[in-house]
Amino acid sequence: MTSAATPRIAIAMKGYPRLSETFIAQELLGLQQRQLAFEIWSLRHPTDADRHLMHRQITAPVRYLPEYLHDEPGRVARGLLGALGRPGLWRLLPAFLRDLARDRTRNRWRRFGQACVMARELPAGIRHLHVHYLHTPASVIRYAALLRGLSWSFSAHAKDIWTTPDWEKREKIAAAAWGVTCTRDGHRALASLAAGEDKVALLYHGLDLARFPLPAARPARDGSDPAEPVRFVTVGRAVAKKGFDDLLGALARLPCVLNWRLTHIGGGEMLPALKDQATALGLAERVTWAGPKAQHEVIAALQAADIFVLPSKQAGDGDRDGLPNVVMEAASQRLAIVSTDFAGIPEFVRHGVEGLLVSPGDVEALAAALAELAGAPEQRTALADAAFLRLTDAFSASAGLDRIAAKLRASAGEGA
Repeated sequence: MTSAATPRIAIAMKGYPRLSETFIAQELLGLQQRQLAFEIWSLRHPTDADRHLMHRQITAPVRYLPEYLHDEPGRVARGLLGALGRPGLWRLLPAFLRDLARDRTRNRWRRFGQACVMARELPAGIRHLHVHYLHTPASVIRYAALLRGLSWSFSAHAKDIWTTPDWEKREKIAAAAWGVTCTRDGHRALASLAAGEDKVALLYHGLDLARFPLPAARPARDGSDPAEPVRFVTVGRAVAKKGFDDLLGALARLPCVLNWRLTHIGGGEMLPALKDQATALGLAERVTWAGPKAQHEVIAALQAADIFVLPSKQAGDGDRDGLPNVVMEAASQRLAIVSTDFAGIPEFVRHGVEGLLVSPGDVEALAAALAELAGAPEQRTALADAAFLRLTDAFSASAGLDRIAAKLRASAGEGA
């Protein structure tokens, strides 16, 4: 098959493209490089001003569903009328009405309408649907698959696993042909809801190392020189599960003789509150809020830093990280890592081997870990070298991309 072949697979997600979802872009580009022809379907239009280089390299056609049904009433009406003429409507209605009885929200109706539009507009050659995230995007894909009589599969990640009700996950897993997820933590949770042992597989995203420059040597800063402060960097959306409030609290506890600076990269709804917190703690002049950045700018910030820190924790609504790609990106640049012993992070970083891990929410322990590494450039180098070796030995993206490509080809009835 060549890249110009007629797509037989549609891959859906909540929004595309997104700067925060490099793991999805990496997978799409990897599938394209493996000569798999597919279309991209998105429930939302992009909101980021910039794009990663990977997004520009992905050549698959992109189709956008109506984000809100009232925005495109004619398109929605055509989808609903088209559904009336499909035998699959009698498969869809019982499933949808069961869902609606347990989730009486406008959001549930929106997913039904989006599914009707997708079912009408899917090209005739599409044989299989795949979706990223098991919550709302998977509802659309499940409904559209029922209408069109197609098989579907899913990639589950983090928030979708921890904030979706068990009844909904159980029924979606049962309805899907297969699924994958990217951490042992998530795999245990989903496998416990699956009827068969092999229904959900563990498949790490890993990192496509060909996209990253070789790491360069760093100066041995120890925070003693005001002209050469230790440089901390953190990357992630400003949301509760990232623990950036704990990070600011830890920085405020560092010894007053330690010279340091922090750069945060990412957008998010908590940014104003975090900036206010930094000001209240007297840290405003030491913290740079860089905003969302494309991947080459993220890499440049990792190269310029001495320590990467990500104090992930569970949010109030149950949301949590999986294994954040940026942790592996930090390792790709031989950057010392401080994080939490939580979610999928310890599957890559082992405490005292590839980095330092503290309990989530333990601000005092986080401050102690940051202070320890800030004053110990040789220890930073040893941890960073070990993380780089673990990344290259066990977390390359290639094997996972081969597996997902093979599963998608088999589901679409294509040869290997």
